Amino acid sequence: MSVDRLPGVVLSDHFLEVPLDHAVPDGERLTVYGREAVAAGREHEELPWLVFLQGGPGGASPRPLGRDSWLVRALDGYRVLLLDQRGTGRSTPANRQSLALRGGPHEQAAYLAHFRADAIVRDAELFRRELLGPGGRWSVLGQSFGGFCATTYLSYAPEGLREAMITGGLPGLEASADDVYRAAYPRVARKNAAHYERYPQDIERVRRIAAHLREHTVRLPGGGQLTAEAFQALGILLGTGTGSYVLHYLIEGAWVTGPSGPELADAFLQAVEGHLSYTAAPLYAVLHESIYAQRSVDPKGTGWAAERVRAQFPQFAVDAALEGGRPVLFTGEMIYPWLFDTDPSLRPLKDAAHELAERTDWPDLYDTARLAANEVPAAAAVYADDMYVDADHSLDTARRIRGLRTWVTNEWEHDGLRVSSGAVLDRLMRMVRGEI
Repeated sequence: MSVDRLPGVVLSDHFLEVPLDHAVPDGERLTVYGREAVAAGREHEELPWLVFLQGGPGGASPRPLGRDSWLVRALDGYRVLLLDQRGTGRSTPANRQSLALRGGPHEQAAYLAHFRADAIVRDAELFRRELLGPGGRWSVLGQSFGGFCATTYLSYAPEGLREAMITGGLPGLEASADDVYRAAYPRVARKNAAHYERYPQDIERVRRIAAHLREHTVRLPGGGQLTAEAFQALGILLGTGTGSYVLHYLIEGAWVTGPSGPELADAFLQAVEGHLSYTAAPLYAVLHESIYAQRSVDPKGTGWAAERVRAQFPQFAVDAALEGGRPVLFTGEMIYPWLFDTDPSLRPLKDAAHELAERTDWPDLYDTARLAANEVPAAAAVYADDMYVDADHSLDTARRIRGLRTWVTNEWEHDGLRVSSGAVLDRLMRMVRGEI
């Protein structure tokens, strides 16, 4: 087992072979990786375990640079397992390169259907038994999509949990993908309004860029196309604490004068690509809508819900905004089918993504009866102004999980766990133990 020592923390590697399909334990297997983190000097102490489930889907667990971020607080009392969910990080990869080995779109889609929260929880349970023994229990901390996974954990394997803590990630138990996006577009519109109120000069700057993209074919450094709709997708930044500022600084440096006059600057295009490309996290795009899919809720499948529901919110239409002299609104955490044409890293997965969008037999992810009888101490931070996860859906779920305590706050945005230097985690730890 490899061991690394960084300031204030000792890191160790763990690899575990798990079934691709947990219903077929003797079938195909893949590797799941977890990085153990423990406070320096406490490596040999008997500490309770905390497993961290990252946001996403398709996001690798954090790579510590020392005792940083929320680990500042977690390592006071836990031995932490930073789990690379299947398909991410150092776990068996799932991307355009590896998936090409599986065959055509049908085979790729069938494989990826096993990469949702239910499988992630079962992977975590195998890790728990490996590290703690069959009777051991650990705590779970779920951020964003990781909170969705933690809710699935409470539904299907609560016997493995001492306590559950969730930040910005209580899902709607019976919210369809359409419900999710009908609630999301108005939240995104409010984030746009706040941005343009803070930076009114950005209204014309954004209109100018969008008009240019309507009239010209613009390529990003990696070969992808920057369309007006792709430019709108930079609104995903608006859901973080500093995202509005980052977006403003990006926009203000958009132009440079070239031989033929004003053109979009190379530095601007490179920065845009960094925010929009899914090269490092293709599963985020491929599986995004499937995280909401449950056959009892979406019997017809998700069917590109974000694109379909967008038609109900004409204020996000680029051409109408340009023609009407209105601000061009950015979109948010939406995945659209055209992304699989404009992003080179997603293009080979286009047909598989379409097949997943049409899939109708997704298993349910939550057991509402079991959640109503929950006995695991649980606490959740619900961010009142969260752009990514609907607070009303979260609070409805909180009321349906027995004993779950909520902290509703607008002190932090969706990235509060990461940027609060342990403050968010500290409060949840005290809540789940009944100290506050």
